[in-house]
Amino acid sequence: MESADIVASSLTTHHAHWEKLRRDLHAHPELRFEEHRTADVVARELKALGYEVSRGLGGTGVVASLPGANPAWGIVLRADLDALPIHEANDFTHASCAHGVMHACGHDGHTVMLLGAARLLKALPQLPGSVHFVFQPGEEGGAGARKMIDDGLFERFPTEAVFGMHNWPGLPAGHFGLRRGPIMAAGSRFRITVTGKGAHAAQPHLGVDPIPLACSIVLQCQTISARHKDPVDPAVISVCMMHAGDTDNVIPDSAELRGTIRTLSSVLQQKLQRDIQSMCDGLAGAYGAQVEVNFFQYYPATVNTPAETALCETVIRDTFGVERVRPDVPANMTSEDFGFMLEERPGTYVLIGNAGADSPGLHNPKYDFNDDIISTGVGYWVALAQRYFCTRQQKL
Repeated sequence: MESADIVASSLTTHHAHWEKLRRDLHAHPELRFEEHRTADVVARELKALGYEVSRGLGGTGVVASLPGANPAWGIVLRADLDALPIHEANDFTHASCAHGVMHACGHDGHTVMLLGAARLLKALPQLPGSVHFVFQPGEEGGAGARKMIDDGLFERFPTEAVFGMHNWPGLPAGHFGLRRGPIMAAGSRFRITVTGKGAHAAQPHLGVDPIPLACSIVLQCQTISARHKDPVDPAVISVCMMHAGDTDNVIPDSAELRGTIRTLSSVLQQKLQRDIQSMCDGLAGAYGAQVEVNFFQYYPATVNTPAETALCETVIRDTFGVERVRPDVPANMTSEDFGFMLEERPGTYVLIGNAGADSPGLHNPKYDFNDDIISTGVGYWVALAQRYFCTRQQKL
């Protein structure tokens, strides 16, 4: 039987198992770096297929390798494991059993699609190079990709290129979006603490009111995003939390602001952080207060490299048809820690359509992964691995 026939037959044969597995993971979500049950399920599935499983990279990460004829050639296919601190609003039978935790970003589907690829590639003739199936923890704000890299991912599993995939509501189900260059934004979060001097609300001259200073910082953040960069370079600075005081007749000692910075350039990201720090230092002197700025949870931009992106586009066109690929999908200002892997190795991050424009979006309490696209995602991973090494051999 030809490889294409084996793949087509297996996609049909195993879809019911993958759907059941995906719904089990959805019903038992776990937050970043707490994915112990999820990792157990992944390891169990891989071991049942005959894989040797490595655990513990990045905390709760799972890696399995399919050895190729040339061990010096290797690629990473990556899926994420963690859920979000969101209370699910769905009432179907596989809704979350964990109060306040749900798979609102489709990582349950990503995990199952990669497990499906591990199954199918294992049943096919040996590839010229090795495929490393990486199940990564802590994507949602934990920089789990960085932690896996720091734990020696690429040293233990020699890798030439890395590939990731994320479901995308708004794209038609089973269609793909990709682009050369940045596809996801660099992002970081900030906490700004303004410390003044408390006083009675009727005697503001006896204190140093932190609230007007905090309000000025909010307004100046918008000026920075509008006037401190080239207008054609996208950037968003959003102050999303503000807390000051506990009663209505006391000027508080302090105020706290929290928010995010998003850009399509890691260089611009760092510049805007410096600009915010300088602005806060200047306003602190003008108001006679103290301002402390902390930046954290930094993610670099997710930047697709040209050759690997062209390869992925070819794979999608040849496997699914030209009508199912958007090679110029707009970049998005959300962030993704796969960018850390793309800083270390060339590669491409693609979007797979989850449903139409009217479906609940990512991080929505009504969201659910579309099980109908599992086989499409599996088929993409299999075709990509085969085409990558075929192309690799042709370059010799």
